[in-house]
Amino acid sequence: MTARKTGGVKDTVRTLVYAIAIALFVRTFAYEPFNIPSGSMKPTLLVGDYLFVSKFAYGYSRYSLPLSLPLFSGRIFGSLPERGDVAVFKLPTDNKTDYIKRIVGLPGDRLQMNDGVLYVNGVAADLEPVSPFIDDMDGRQGPIARFAETLPSTNRHHYILDLTQHGRLDNTGVFEVPADHVFAMGDNRDNSLDSRTDAVGYIPVENLIGRAEIMMFSVNGTARIWEPWKWPWAIRYDRIFKRII
Repeated sequence: MTARKTGGVKDTVRTLVYAIAIALFVRTFAYEPFNIPSGSMKPTLLVGDYLFVSKFAYGYSRYSLPLSLPLFSGRIFGSLPERGDVAVFKLPTDNKTDYIKRIVGLPGDRLQMNDGVLYVNGVAADLEPVSPFIDDMDGRQGPIARFAETLPSTNRHHYILDLTQHGRLDNTGVFEVPADHVFAMGDNRDNSLDSRTDAVGYIPVENLIGRAEIMMFSVNGTARIWEPWKWPWAIRYDRIFKRII
């Protein structure tokens, strides 16, 4: 009996070690889960969204590793994002905070905001008005103007919000993206701290963690953990397993 108990404990510990090792491997080299705590990427990503980020999409850097261990510099198997990708990266000003934005500029690009319209290398992004956006987490806020934006030299579109046509970031100078850097903006254009500001600036390619791929779960914040009777109505069922574009 004693031998069986000892074996049972060893088996349990071995199983836990294997499970942790597999989870660390998947998190480091395949997919890492993230959640959305702010509204800077509305309407694409909402507060309460939980998503998977592909770690292999752009190759690997020290920021792909747990605790960002400085085992090497640069990127291994690296590739640049495509213009329009939603990417997670380490904030360049501290190299610790995880940020998620849309990559709109690649190395060598010249970008500018003019009257709320994004210009890439002198070409304006195409904006098409669509139905207004209403946030299910803030019913007091009225409808917000929403546009389908198609970035120059791409055939893919995504949705952006325009709270005002005269926001502080609606008109900027020209940004020239340096080599080995990218330029990122939030889809909530008037409520996003992004590469248009000194708080973020140009993002070193090394700081990229991965590309946001798919939504795995989403809740609207109307139910607390101790209110299980509200859980079924707090889940955004239409966002589960939704592909991020």
